[in-house]
Amino acid sequence: MTVVVSGLALFSDGYNAQIIGYMEPLFSDLYPDGISSTIKTRLSNSYLIGEIFGMLFFGWAIDKMGRRTGIIFATAFLVLGVVLATAAHGTSQLGMFWMMIVGRGVAGFGAGGEYPVCGTGTAEASDESPLVRKRRGILVAMSTDFSIDLGFVVAGVVALIVLAAYNERTSVGVWRVCFGLGFVLPVTLFFFRIRIINSTQYRKHAMKNKIPYWLAIKRYWKPMLGTSLSWFMYDFVTYPFGIFSSTIIAQLNPNNTLIQNIGYGTVVNCFYLPGCIVGGLLMDRIGRKQTMTLGFFLWSLLGFIIGGALKPIQSVFALFIVLYGIFNSLGEMGPGVATFLCGAESFPTPLRGHFLGFAAAVGKAGAAIGTQVFTPIQDSFSTPEKGNQGTFLIGAAFALTGGLISWFFIPDKERDLENEDTKWREYLEANGYSGEFGESLAEEIKSTTFKV
Repeated sequence: MTVVVSGLALFSDGYNAQIIGYMEPLFSDLYPDGISSTIKTRLSNSYLIGEIFGMLFFGWAIDKMGRRTGIIFATAFLVLGVVLATAAHGTSQLGMFWMMIVGRGVAGFGAGGEYPVCGTGTAEASDESPLVRKRRGILVAMSTDFSIDLGFVVAGVVALIVLAAYNERTSVGVWRVCFGLGFVLPVTLFFFRIRIINSTQYRKHAMKNKIPYWLAIKRYWKPMLGTSLSWFMYDFVTYPFGIFSSTIIAQLNPNNTLIQNIGYGTVVNCFYLPGCIVGGLLMDRIGRKQTMTLGFFLWSLLGFIIGGALKPIQSVFALFIVLYGIFNSLGEMGPGVATFLCGAESFPTPLRGHFLGFAAAVGKAGAAIGTQVFTPIQDSFSTPEKGNQGTFLIGAAFALTGGLISWFFIPDKERDLENEDTKWREYLEANGYSGEFGESLAEEIKSTTFKV
């Protein structure tokens, strides 16, 4: 249940993150006095910035207060934010957009909490038996990155269905319905999440009272640097290329209709999904950091090819769509799936939420920066074609850097989480630390409907 619920929760987060990219063309038609390039960027970034704060806060909270506590509050913030964004109004068009920005920021705070919550929960749930542990790579890939990307795809499908229901008219109801549907799944999952209990690893090794942070940094600074910077490089490239896929396609699509641009953008996002599956299988066979590094280098290679030969490629629009999709797929095959698992396995259970949340927050900072500079980079070139070419080349350079970081800074870890927990305790004892570990299952069950 932990793995399934984690996957559905991150699917919901992917939907809520991506739907804004499909609605921005409608905003340009409906609210010409309020929308601007600055507001468009803030609408995209408010969710990402909210996620950064959510990742940091809930990463700390799930280690100190328990996985289940963090899950419940993250869901509550996500639901509140979606409601605020859906109901956004104002005395002016600009005022309405500012309320929408605030609402999406609150939703992002809750969605950000899902990353450490779901990443740690899935990794620890898949450690309950040796049989499942051997398949942790594909399990984590499917319940984290695959689920997020599926949310991206479904956001496009929902946008097309709602537009069709409105006879392809750019009505206010289109964006309110699309936003509001993001509320349904988190509320439904809440009733399952109140029944979940903390993992066996957490109940055994939790450090709720006193965590020696300086000793933790001294021991884990290198994997912390590796997981954080590789996640930064991945998100810096993948988020703007995903969110602005419809914009890029609109610049190259000869017909340039709203339905076609959203449809082509959804087709491109579909290429994420096979990349996640292949990456999950590779992690169980060749290793986590090896999969991440391979994906980064292949991603970079194709980015340089597309950027260098964009003019002849875009002359055959279908070829561009396929190559753009494969470009996205390679990113998911490597760093997309491996960031979650490397962030979970590189650290012991009492610190897993802290470090995974921090790495994810650094990654989302990369996403926010990449989204912020994407449009200005495009606009700095003399033509839209040269702007697209420049973004592909810059993205490829960041992917290449990410491959080098992942190879030299992320360690190869044993797959049994208990081994790192044992080493962490021995390290603390060698440095004179004494404290309490674990929590009572009997006490936890008193606050849930879970039955032993």
